[in-house]
Amino acid sequence: MVRQIRTRGRFITLVWEHNPTLYAPPKYRRACKYEAFIPEPIAGMDISLDARIAGVVSDAENAIRDLNAVSQSALAPLARLLLRTESIASSKVEGVQLGVRDLARAEVRVESGGQVGSTALEILANIDAMELAIHQAAAVERFSVEEILAIHRRLMEKAPNAHTAGRIRTVQNWIGGNDYNPCGADFVPPPSEHLDALLEDLCNAINDDTLSPLVQAALVHAQFETIHPFDDGNGRTGRALIHVVVRRRGIAPLYVPPISVVLASQRDRYIEGLTRYRAGELGLWLEHFAAAAARSAQLAAAYLEAVRGLIDRWREQLAAARAPRADAAAWAVIDMLPAHPVISAPAAAAATGRAKSAIHQAIAELEDAGVLLPLSQSKRNRSWEAAGLLDLLASLEVGEPPNASGRQGTLATRPR
Repeated sequence: MVRQIRTRGRFITLVWEHNPTLYAPPKYRRACKYEAFIPEPIAGMDISLDARIAGVVSDAENAIRDLNAVSQSALAPLARLLLRTESIASSKVEGVQLGVRDLARAEVRVESGGQVGSTALEILANIDAMELAIHQAAAVERFSVEEILAIHRRLMEKAPNAHTAGRIRTVQNWIGGNDYNPCGADFVPPPSEHLDALLEDLCNAINDDTLSPLVQAALVHAQFETIHPFDDGNGRTGRALIHVVVRRRGIAPLYVPPISVVLASQRDRYIEGLTRYRAGELGLWLEHFAAAAARSAQLAAAYLEAVRGLIDRWREQLAAARAPRADAAAWAVIDMLPAHPVISAPAAAAATGRAKSAIHQAIAELEDAGVLLPLSQSKRNRSWEAAGLLDLLASLEVGEPPNASGRQGTLATRPR
């Protein structure tokens, strides 16, 4: 049975079979009917926006271009700072989060070959998946399902359910309701036999540049979340696809707008927007998505300026304390700190390409200057926090403008 209603697709009524062996309360073992949603294809969509929504989209695209138009020094570390923030916020949307200091310390432990908890591993894997998405998947001549699988594989390969990494689901999934069957769920994605055709259409839409970049990104993301092709990790993979599109379309060649920061702060509205998309209310979804993108780009620009100011202060402190030569390793370490808010000597050596002896001297100089704050007095596996940076990042990750909370503090304070 197919129920036609005014949506971006159609519902089909299916039967969940009786399962007497299911370990569940009796009412969940019974056969029941549910409705799965099969979205319409999006490749080649012709969309006409009213002037107001077109203006919101245009303003958002200009904000992203402005973010990427400013010439920046120490480009790669600043770019990774925003990518890292976007990845962390994307995990937060799914309820996977860790304190900003705990995560930064876990990151440096992993870089040094240490062990960390499963939550930290999941979030760090999301950073890796986002890096793969914008540096590799976005660069291929023709985007395909293989790129989607590669992003998902990188995201899930260290998760507790790592056996699902890079594998399209073969069973029905659902959102909301109960854990035993899709009857009464809030939303039931397409049955697995429809996934190949829908994902092929999605890739065709990613490869088509007919629509404006942000409209294309919004549609690709909403369609992917509707298809929900994996057992887990759909939201984080789908948000990575936003950045695949904007990178491929050339409006974000350097810096990703951390749109997940805004989506995480407005999670209920975000979910409502995806529901409105499936109901055929494209304008409402596009307006919400574009407004979030514009706010994220403006927020990112403000934080890049704040981080540049912090770097200038670090340089002034180092010059006042030691005044090392212009080619000293300490200056190179300062340049890479935005990408590594907590560092170890091996991580600093790898990031700067400097010799270990030079790095140890640089760290000592920066510690004396109050730029690096030691996290322990141990002689082994030592790490240092970049003074003031994590307070900035904590504000960014919750979507606050710089200095709004006053949490940045002074550079010479010890980490809490």
